[in-house]
Amino acid sequence: MIAAIEGTLVSKGNNTVIVKAGPVSIMVNVPGSTLSRLSSIGTTVFLHTHMYVREDILALYGFSSLHEMSLFEQLITVSGIGPKVALSLLTTLSAEQITTAIMSGNADLLSQVPGIGKKTAGRIILELKGKLEKGWEGEAIAPVSLSDSDAVAALTGLGYSIREATQALSSIAVSEGMTVEDRVRLALQQLARQ
Repeated sequence: MIAAIEGTLVSKGNNTVIVKAGPVSIMVNVPGSTLSRLSSIGTTVFLHTHMYVREDILALYGFSSLHEMSLFEQLITVSGIGPKVALSLLTTLSAEQITTAIMSGNADLLSQVPGIGKKTAGRIILELKGKLEKGWEGEAIAPVSLSDSDAVAALTGLGYSIREATQALSSIAVSEGMTVEDRVRLALQQLARQ
């Protein structure tokens, strides 16, 4: 089993990288969050890895943190969730956002990820909530409430990623009587400042 890889970054693709480790170049599937953290071509990189082995598939998945890799390994244990869908989750949302959504039962946020419907989001929450409560060591973030799912949908409809939308919404102070439109307007102001 390959636990980690260190070498020279040869190329970056769409959720894949090629790392030259000695005389061998290895293709590694990575989530968008890891891809964005990697330096430029020619630099040395280190990735924690998970080797996915099935009868017709042998693939290596790499992560910049142990937390992301741990969550990926938990996600692929869920019935109906394969490595591509788990990678899509980790590309669209941060590990902390996914964990918060699972712990708070926020199926609406999870179901906005491509390839995840309401039923699958509910299954993820059902199967992983207890496991994550016992062993997750990720950093806590401000959770996005269930009522913010409409605001997230509005912001993603305007072209922002779910990650950008949830981060902007979590930084806004909630006051009584605030409508979805108010939250979206304040989130847009927050996003404009970045």
